[in-house]
Amino acid sequence: MKRLALVTFVLASLLVVPAGPVAAAPAGPRQVIANLFEWNWPSVGTECTTFLGPRGYGYVQVSPPQEHVRGQEWWVAYQPVSYRIESRKGTRAQFAAMVNACHAAGVKVIVDAVVNHMANEDKTGPGWAGSAWSHYNYPGVYQVQDFHHCGRNGNDDIRNYGDRYEVQNCELVNLADLDTGASYVRGRLAAYLNDLLSLGVDGFRMDASKHMPAADIANLRSRLSRPAYLVQEVIFGAGEPITPGEYTGNGDVHEFRYGKDLARMFRSERLAYLRDFGEAWGYLPTGSAAVFVDNHDTQRDVAGVLTHRDNGIYALANAFMLAWPYGSPTVMSSYEFSSRDQGPPSDSAGRTQNSTCFSGGWRCEHRWQVIANMVGFRNAVNGQPVVKWYDNGNNHIAFGRGSAGYLTINDEDGAVNGRSYDSNLPAGRYCDVIHGERSGSTCTGPTITVDAGGWFSANIAAHDAVALHIGAKLP
Repeated sequence: MKRLALVTFVLASLLVVPAGPVAAAPAGPRQVIANLFEWNWPSVGTECTTFLGPRGYGYVQVSPPQEHVRGQEWWVAYQPVSYRIESRKGTRAQFAAMVNACHAAGVKVIVDAVVNHMANEDKTGPGWAGSAWSHYNYPGVYQVQDFHHCGRNGNDDIRNYGDRYEVQNCELVNLADLDTGASYVRGRLAAYLNDLLSLGVDGFRMDASKHMPAADIANLRSRLSRPAYLVQEVIFGAGEPITPGEYTGNGDVHEFRYGKDLARMFRSERLAYLRDFGEAWGYLPTGSAAVFVDNHDTQRDVAGVLTHRDNGIYALANAFMLAWPYGSPTVMSSYEFSSRDQGPPSDSAGRTQNSTCFSGGWRCEHRWQVIANMVGFRNAVNGQPVVKWYDNGNNHIAFGRGSAGYLTINDEDGAVNGRSYDSNLPAGRYCDVIHGERSGSTCTGPTITVDAGGWFSANIAAHDAVALHIGAKLP
């Protein structure tokens, strides 16, 4: 078992946070998604303007915007009662202003879309914006005939994930399961998604996609008023009949195995095994996979994933994800919670409070220095192959991305000193973006000199790393 020591590097470097943007993001496509989980709309808009756009994030994923049940728990947002854009995160006008602000900053907006179900019986009406509702009766939206009633298990709930019919026709924890094969339901869901598109939204995370046939999602996509990015939540289950691969024809699919396996490599196995991480591990094709170290579900419900509570090793795992070319990466941005159901920082009425990073419970991993700077690395090396892989057979690895970037991670319990690394980088001086920020012609952290042959030397502390890329090359 590896010792997960929090060395001085973790406290003094990994968790140091840039005060703000130092320079414009490198040129090139912006691929990285920031999941600002349960942020309110004014805070998202401000973050796009002041940080996400300038630091090179390409997308922001926002939590469900539709009217939901009342309550303080995080999951109330996943219990719709109508499709009015009015929630504890803000009004329709605030949502539209957020989208406009993000677009002005060069950041596209992905909405977490709850289309599989409506609310269950844990709460009672009215909804957040005052809409009347009861289980299977959402006036003006749905009535009892618009839902599946599978007749299984005495309460219509899913018990057997080995039964395709049950998973896609019974209820997930008593949530009223929409008949997404019915024409009326499809039309109503498409109207909701198209309303969001009319406000400028660029894509959707399709929540609980596993509980809908892929053909039903394909039909919804065909009804959209314009093209939109889709990423589908399909959790892999060994031996289950419903597989993530069924959904790739609709768009990207979340690769849930990625975060669990990456955590296992960093915690108890060997980073050397990561040399073919991705499709060779039985994962989805890289062009269809959406990956993450953790998300809002796995950080609560899945044993063996890394989260913000792992501090330095979590930052290193994100650094690897952002440097490695497999899949489309999402960076999680969390708030503190002491129980599974705890919702975001809110006032007494349940309205989500403004997000002030690193205070009031907001953890803001997307602003951690290592993670934010590796977004720039990702943009700089886009499209470049992995070259010159090195490992010591254990937990010291290094690799380049063409001639555009180079990362080395030392997750051993001791330092690696005086070693030379063979990169394809052009000769010159580089800012080590793990520990510093490039600011014009200087670096706030260590500088590394690459010689004419592409070689450089570095001392790397235990559980530390060095990352160089052409966007951080000093004049």
